Amino acid sequence: MADPRELMERYVDGDARAFRELYALVAPRLLGYLMKMAKSRALADDLLQQTFFKVHRARSAYVRGADPVPWIYAIAHRTFIDEIRKKQRAVVNVAEGDEVPEVSAGLTGEADGVREEVADPELTAAVMRALEDLPTGQREAVVLTKLDGKSVAEAAAIAGTTVGAMKVRAHRGYEALRKLLGARKRGAA
Repeated sequence: MADPRELMERYVDGDARAFRELYALVAPRLLGYLMKMAKSRALADDLLQQTFFKVHRARSAYVRGADPVPWIYAIAHRTFIDEIRKKQRAVVNVAEGDEVPEVSAGLTGEADGVREEVADPELTAAVMRALEDLPTGQREAVVLTKLDGKSVAEAAAIAGTTVGAMKVRAHRGYEALRKLLGARKRGAA
C-alpha cells in the first residue's frame, strides 16, 4: 500500500498519477464517513467531490512530511458543516413520501458484503437508526472514533476541536447510543 505522505508530496509536485492513487486510497473511507454524517449517498458523493476539489486548490498549503489524511478529513468535515449551514438557511418543503432511501453500508463504512465477519443486520440497522438521533457533534465523534477507527487525537484534528472536547463528545455519544438502543430493545420486547 502506498504511503499517503509520499503520494501527496508527488501530487503537490505535479504528478497527476499520484493524485489518482491518493484518491483511490482515501476516497472510499472518506465517502463512508460523509455518508454517515450526511445520511444521503447523493449528498455524500457531492461532498466528496467538493472535498477533493478543495484539496486540489489548497495543495500548495500542504505541509510536506505531514500525514495528509487528517488534513483531507478536516477539509471534508468543514465542507459538510458548510453544507449543513447552507441547508439550515434554506427553506425546503418536501411532500410526504419523498424520502431518499439510505444506502446500505457496514458499520466500518464499507459496502455490505465486503467484510468477512457478518454483523447482525437487525442490530446494525438499530445502531444506524440510533446514530441518526444523536446531535451532530456526538454523531461525528462516534463515527470517527468507533466506526472509522480514528484515534481521539486524529478525530479532534478532523473536527477542529481539542482532544478533551472530542473525548467528551464521544463519551456522551456512546452513552446516548446505549440509552437509545436500550429503549428500542425494551420497546421491541
